[in-house]
Amino acid sequence: MKRFLLLLAACAAAFGAGGFHPLFNGKNLDGWDGDPRLWSVHDGMIVGSTEGVKLTHNSFLITKQTYRNFILRAQMKLRNHNSGIQFRSEALPEWVCRGYQADAAENNYWGCLYEEKGTRGILVNSWKDKGEKVVHLKDWNDYEILCDGDHIRLTLNGTVTADLHDSKWPEGVIALQLHAGPPMQVYFRNIEIKVLK
Repeated sequence: MKRFLLLLAACAAAFGAGGFHPLFNGKNLDGWDGDPRLWSVHDGMIVGSTEGVKLTHNSFLITKQTYRNFILRAQMKLRNHNSGIQFRSEALPEWVCRGYQADAAENNYWGCLYEEKGTRGILVNSWKDKGEKVVHLKDWNDYEILCDGDHIRLTLNGTVTADLHDSKWPEGVIALQLHAGPPMQVYFRNIEIKVLK
């Protein structure tokens, strides 16, 4: 019986608790593609840094796989400037993305839904009403992104900050942003996804 329970626990860990499985293995960037000057792994974290590198455009670390319906969970910490998590996005040349973004900035935008390189800009501006009240500036934050059909929902530190129906971007990559501008750093860990039907 003990051996069976150990085997069951090992299987659960392999397939992920509650149907979630990791998008980041905590060791390297297998399954991702980005500018090697900007992205690295340290102490179980993905670290994005533009120190010593002048960006001419926003740059992304991009999954090699695309996703349609899912729940994505990630922990994110921003040292300064501007970042975000792209989802259902189109990967363009030179590590550029276009599509939905769960936004984050030094003192703004956390919890907002933004359309990167689109025509609509901020789709849901919830910073003043919600994001500002729950964000942990310069510390770890829990972001959850739900995409199910045309239903999109962002949850920041347990608070729903965006909930809407929009069908412009039905499927695409997931990506992590480094924004052009002043030297910046951003950190991600515990990135996991549950694929929905």
